[in-house]
Amino acid sequence: MSTFEKVKESIVNSLQCDEDIVTMEASVTEDLGADSLDIMDLIIELEDSFGVKIEDSRAKTIKTVGDIVAVIDELAG
Repeated sequence: MSTFEKVKESIVNSLQCDEDIVTMEASVTEDLGADSLDIMDLIIELEDSFGVKIEDSRAKTIKTVGDIVAVIDELAG
């Protein structure tokens, strides 16, 4: 399973959104409807799933699903 597919699965589970709208370009807040609490919960789930630690300063730079994939690839790489 690719990083994107695993991230997508986590997003669908965390945000209860339709998997069809989860694309690399999708905005986590605007397209997927996540608020700040949703994002914190998602980050925790992603950290557990991938065995990485996403620092708060780094998490604040995440705007799109592609950003999430890039951060995880960098940290898990």
